[in-house]
Amino acid sequence: MKISMSRLLSLVLLASTLLATGCATRTKMAFEDESEKLTPTSNPVFLMTTTVKNTYKNYQPKIIVANIEKPGAKDADGRLNFLIDNAAKIESDNASTGNTYLLRFQLPPGEYNLVGMLGFATSFPIRGTFVVPLHSTIQAGSSGVYYLGHAEAVVRERVGNEFKAGPSIPLLDQAISGASGGTFDVAFSDQWDAYEKTFRAKFKALEGVEVKKTILPAFDRAKAQTWWEKN
Repeated sequence: MKISMSRLLSLVLLASTLLATGCATRTKMAFEDESEKLTPTSNPVFLMTTTVKNTYKNYQPKIIVANIEKPGAKDADGRLNFLIDNAAKIESDNASTGNTYLLRFQLPPGEYNLVGMLGFATSFPIRGTFVVPLHSTIQAGSSGVYYLGHAEAVVRERVGNEFKAGPSIPLLDQAISGASGGTFDVAFSDQWDAYEKTFRAKFKALEGVEVKKTILPAFDRAKAQTWWEKN
């Protein structure tokens, strides 16, 4: 069976991605176990919603992992890959609505960097890789449940040297999907009123639990640009 250079590069990229996730600790999202309950001594839980859509090309990214790091992380212990579970997904493949996710991070006390999210958009034989930059600080302190806000991440066409919505290679897949020719516009907002019922209906551990708001500040595009140029 012959494999095109584009598909070969795509397989190489996928293998590289899997190896990269091996340099981080695979972490389940909070409440993945339906029997899980919160106690007064539980580590704090951070809720977040995100919608990812591609208005540049009709390839809608589906998120598979959210990346969180401790400051100065050098090994897997300091890097946490929160895997997207089925309960998190509200996916539609519709360019007008995009794909939405209910994220839940339980973290020991400390400071963390919410680096971003990794996703793929697939329409055979094209498979585009997308990296959503977030670059926000999370301060985990006392027990409780906290809502970080909603991240609206929209792919549009790049202008000049703006950071790319994904890697450049494999060239064909990334170009056709809009990952290399596009960039992400990211906006944080408070959408708790829109998603509270969904969170509480899906995750029984939240029943009767007060959720405090600690909305992330505005997206720092300059920080995302600097990270992209260095990586």
